[in-house]
Amino acid sequence: MAEAADELSAPLGQGTMAKKRRFRAPFTAMQALAVVLGLILVTFAGIALFNDDPLGGEPIAHVALRKTPVAKEKPAPTAQPAEPVTKSPPKQPAGESKTITIIDGSSGARRDVVIGGDPADKAESDAAARPMAGIDPRLLEKSRYGMIPVVADGLKPFTVYAADADRAKAAKMPVVAIVVGGLGVGAAKTTDAIMKLPPAVTLAFTPYGADPTKLAERARAQRHEILLQVPMEPFDYPDNDPGPQTLLTTLNAEQNLDRLYWHFSRLQGYAGIANFMGARFVATDPVMQPIIREAAKRGLSYFDDGATPRSVAAPLAAGQALPFAKADFTIDAVPTSVEIDRVLVKLETLAKERGVAVGVASALPISIERIAAWTKTLEARGILLAPLTTAMLKSKSS
Repeated sequence: MAEAADELSAPLGQGTMAKKRRFRAPFTAMQALAVVLGLILVTFAGIALFNDDPLGGEPIAHVALRKTPVAKEKPAPTAQPAEPVTKSPPKQPAGESKTITIIDGSSGARRDVVIGGDPADKAESDAAARPMAGIDPRLLEKSRYGMIPVVADGLKPFTVYAADADRAKAAKMPVVAIVVGGLGVGAAKTTDAIMKLPPAVTLAFTPYGADPTKLAERARAQRHEILLQVPMEPFDYPDNDPGPQTLLTTLNAEQNLDRLYWHFSRLQGYAGIANFMGARFVATDPVMQPIIREAAKRGLSYFDDGATPRSVAAPLAAGQALPFAKADFTIDAVPTSVEIDRVLVKLETLAKERGVAVGVASALPISIERIAAWTKTLEARGILLAPLTTAMLKSKSS
């Protein structure tokens, strides 16, 4: 009744409109919801109809699976090219040769030569130290590199391996001794020196070459006395490198003596040693002392090529009573016939003034030719050509 009264008392049309407004909003929201739901259903129906998935429309659950640490395994490596077990280079086979550059101490000429492999390798060392003919086994001592000279039974290599000479004649006449060095490297030039020069010329061999004993043995067979040239450090080392196992001022006495033993083992039958280059080394007293002492201990002599006036070899040799000589002139410092002949005349003059003169030369063809020609007329001019050992003994007695 109250509701009817309200409608009767309300202005015309207002009650109806208010009622319509009161129910339109819920109707509209529900209608919108129905539309949205209808669109969703249509979409799912389309997917089910047109998708090829047999499980289309079925609920799908995504599950994250994790491997436990215990079950974890390393992935299999991908295929790669096979590699060697070690990338370090293989060790050089025993006795394998190698090429080095030798610089002539007198002329400065460079020459590539082939020597044996690692000097510390026993097989190579044994090959280099094969016994030479005419060697007294009592004067050999075994080292880790091979056989080296030693004093035994009162005998010294200096006296046993000195070339024959008329010592009585040498005591009365001026004596000239000539040492030709740098041999053993280059068979042709070494053979020329051995065969073309008179036996009284002393030949000095470097420790290098494919078979240093073979040429040294041939030289002794031709009655030449021989020296062993020991490579020593020059002032411009390593720009000028005498060769493997060079004695160095930066090494201690034990290290240099070990290198000296390697040089000793390369051949036998030498009456003494000589420096090969070494201007810095021979001028350094602390490093030279052990070398001179070792030479004296082993019954050898020492020859200084005279390349540096600062050499301490002479006083050190005197202190050890070591047979010693120093070159007065380098015969082929200027390797021409005129200059070589001029220096040979200077040797003659010095020998007459002092009684003894010593010259040193390289085995250059021009040097061998001029020296060989000069020696043929030397005695006629009142001068005796004698081995270096004879000149050393004459100098010591005078």
